[in-house]
Amino acid sequence: MVRNAKYLTLDISSSSLSISILAVVALQLHFIHSVLSLNQTNSYLQHICIKGEGTYNQESSYESQLKRHLDYSINNYLDYGFIHGVGGEGPNTFYIKAQCRGDASESECRSCLVTAFSGILRKCPNNKGRIIWYDNCFLYISTVYTYQKIDYKHYLYLHNAKDVSGGNTKLFNKNTRALLYKLKEKAIRKEQKPYTRDYLYATAEESLGTMKLYGMMQCTQDLSVKNCSVCLDSVIAKLPKCCNGKQGGRVLNPSCTFRFELYPFVRT
Repeated sequence: MVRNAKYLTLDISSSSLSISILAVVALQLHFIHSVLSLNQTNSYLQHICIKGEGTYNQESSYESQLKRHLDYSINNYLDYGFIHGVGGEGPNTFYIKAQCRGDASESECRSCLVTAFSGILRKCPNNKGRIIWYDNCFLYISTVYTYQKIDYKHYLYLHNAKDVSGGNTKLFNKNTRALLYKLKEKAIRKEQKPYTRDYLYATAEESLGTMKLYGMMQCTQDLSVKNCSVCLDSVIAKLPKCCNGKQGGRVLNPSCTFRFELYPFVRT
């Protein structure tokens, strides 16, 4: 039973139209209080049904083609946690982009994407354009060719329900921003090797007196290092809007993402 709730903000248009959506705090409490379970479960985060890309008839072969294409990709091209493919034809051409978090195992990645596809069919039953995020992966199905392109339209903000204690919000925000830029430099470092699970992915921690701040950052593996850097700058710029004075938060985007918390949430 849900007894409490919190309003979050979702930017989903090129004109930065802000829509208030009601997000259940039970979801946030899950990752606030259950550190161990974060590495063992795969929580649903949020989704976007893109109305501007049209719909399809559920009685057509469109959905079955989509499923066959995704199943084949998951079973054959998931070695480094990223998938991009094209299927269908004519007006029913579709593009699939999917990526798992850098610390997710291959089995966790596969399971997450199967769950994501099932989830997106329920939440956006006949939209041709749709995005869904889970803790361990995200799935983006579109009529638009998105390979190697930065998505500036779809941003999702989630934050920890707890405020920073002690009242020093300004200093905490400063330290968080510093950690995010440190993560960015790690994510785009030249020593990283393409076609590996941790490519364009970074984690770090920073001591804040008696506390520790933990962070994670990732770009989709189709981006160049330069475009990854640009994308990460765009999500870091959302920090004040996302999670000002909060103990944790994340910005989700189909091209890149970050997360920070006052507890460990990724495998080292």
